[in-house]
Amino acid sequence: MLDKELMAILACPECKGEIHYNESRDGLVCDACQLEYPIRDDIPVMLIDEAKSLKD
Repeated sequence: MLDKELMAILACPECKGEIHYNESRDGLVCDACQLEYPIRDDIPVMLIDEAKSLKD
């Protein structure tokens, strides 16, 4: 789990909006962009190219 201070400053790199954990807590989700950024070895990978689209 990421530090609360880190979560407070992280933002979606695409729209600069708020992010939150996904259900399994292994990724960070931006609801506005419908993107999920992975967390690898307790480090959030905040790269648009690494994000997974949540759009159907």
